[in-house]
Amino acid sequence: MNQLFDGVIPETQAPWPSRDGLRITRVRPIVTAPEGVPLVVVRVDTSEPGLYGLGCATFTQRFHSVAETVEKHVAPMLIGRHPADIEDITRMVHLSSYWRGGPVLNNALSGVDQALWDIAGKRAGMPVYELLGGRVRAAAALYLHASGASIEETLERARQIMATGVTHVRVQVGQPGLGSYGAPGVGGAYPGHPHPDGWDVQHYLRTTPELFARARAELGEEVRLLHDVHHRLTVKQAIGLARRLEPFRLFFLEDPIPLELYDRLPELREAAPMPIAVGEQAGSVADAARLVSRGGVDILRLHVSAIGGLTPARKLVALCELTGVGTAWHAPADVSPVGAAANVALDVTTPAFAIQEGHVYNDATHEVFPGTLAPRDGYLYPHDAPGWGVDLDETAAAEHPPATHLFERWAATVRRPDGGIEAP
Repeated sequence: MNQLFDGVIPETQAPWPSRDGLRITRVRPIVTAPEGVPLVVVRVDTSEPGLYGLGCATFTQRFHSVAETVEKHVAPMLIGRHPADIEDITRMVHLSSYWRGGPVLNNALSGVDQALWDIAGKRAGMPVYELLGGRVRAAAALYLHASGASIEETLERARQIMATGVTHVRVQVGQPGLGSYGAPGVGGAYPGHPHPDGWDVQHYLRTTPELFARARAELGEEVRLLHDVHHRLTVKQAIGLARRLEPFRLFFLEDPIPLELYDRLPELREAAPMPIAVGEQAGSVADAARLVSRGGVDILRLHVSAIGGLTPARKLVALCELTGVGTAWHAPADVSPVGAAANVALDVTTPAFAIQEGHVYNDATHEVFPGTLAPRDGYLYPHDAPGWGVDLDETAAAEHPPATHLFERWAATVRRPDGGIEAP
């Protein structure tokens, strides 16, 4: 073991005395993939036997980098610190790299931050949501994803989801080409083109309104329908699509333009007839705050660990409350059950909550993460156990080692028929 982990590092100690002798003794990343998607969790141990915390640090696409950052750079700074100094520790870790921000460093920070909140809840004998001021609602309504190779398959999946009590459904349908997002694609769809497996934006713009016309007609008026463009349109294309979807009363339209065009979100938002949900790719608190303060977003869709964890997220929640913006935290398979529990703690403690993205974890994930939240009649209920209420079985986790480059291999295929690379 690295010698830095064996004792206190004086230069990282807080400049004030702690009221008791509790100290952080070990910090380490744990990577597992019970659904094939790499998940990163940070475990923070303390000098009190059996007292530890877990935090989500999942940056699926660069999980090696996050784990290495936690182990080699972040962990040595924390040994000997009191785990109650959450605000100071998160600020120290954030500033310590000098060139700060970005998903690698922020996920490493999030793993520590959420683990310290878990410890705080366990020390207090309270769930984290009570530490945040208590509930303003009993549970968080969620949406689930309906997708298929055809409109018929998508709508059948939507009916199955609605039968479980879920009232918000994101619908996506497969497209020609392997670059289709959120639903199966079809290879070799454009023979004679430089890239026969390409994805064609005009086909997408033409068929997506057809999907929603069928969905509204066949699923009824009560279901709330959502859709994720996944960053692939120009501003003009996005405005045109939004206007064509107006008759179908979307709950929100997600990520219609790429991150690089976010400065034009106010223009898009003003022209779109439905709420615009963005922010999944935001890599800093400052970037997310600008989305809110500059009028670029109706519903903030952050990957909480990518902006540093619970501590910065709750500050953004306050900003959303003051500006009338809603929250809908990112949470598909590439958020660990620990991160999902943190999302729900935020959901039930703020009036800014709009909806929670949901995911039904498989049995292996429940085995690796005892206490994993599961939807019940369209809602996610927070645990009443101290901390997050979610644990990690490291023996079970080791049975599901992660594979590298899964996302990268797919992203490299996301091209238009002329061969030009597209946003994945």
